[in-house]
Amino acid sequence: MDGHYVFRVQFRLTSSTVETDPDTFETVVRYPAADPGDDGWRFFEEWLWHGDLTDERRFREVVEGWLGVAVVSVRFSELVVDEAYLDAWTDAVASEVDRYNAASAREVRHNHLGSSVRVRE
Repeated sequence: MDGHYVFRVQFRLTSSTVETDPDTFETVVRYPAADPGDDGWRFFEEWLWHGDLTDERRFREVVEGWLGVAVVSVRFSELVVDEAYLDAWTDAVASEVDRYNAASAREVRHNHLGSSVRVRE
């Protein structure tokens, strides 16, 4: 079972002793998705709504902690999962769908992730 949240991140190098050119770069960050039911598996609930970050400015600070550089911007790209992860995620959400004020796990997935889920083999 495997899943990763994928983000497009633009960051800036800053130094008081040297110049860099360019000083701004873009990268892809893949954050491991916790297995459904494990601590941190509700990452989507805190940070995503309709496939967008709920608080990009605050999330930039999180990514800065991960990367150790000044983050200029960050965008959620997709949740990439295998079939087993998606099945476990769907079962976990369905078992507590009332928590999300939704009628189904599919509605929860759409509300938080939009259409930004990619299933790979």
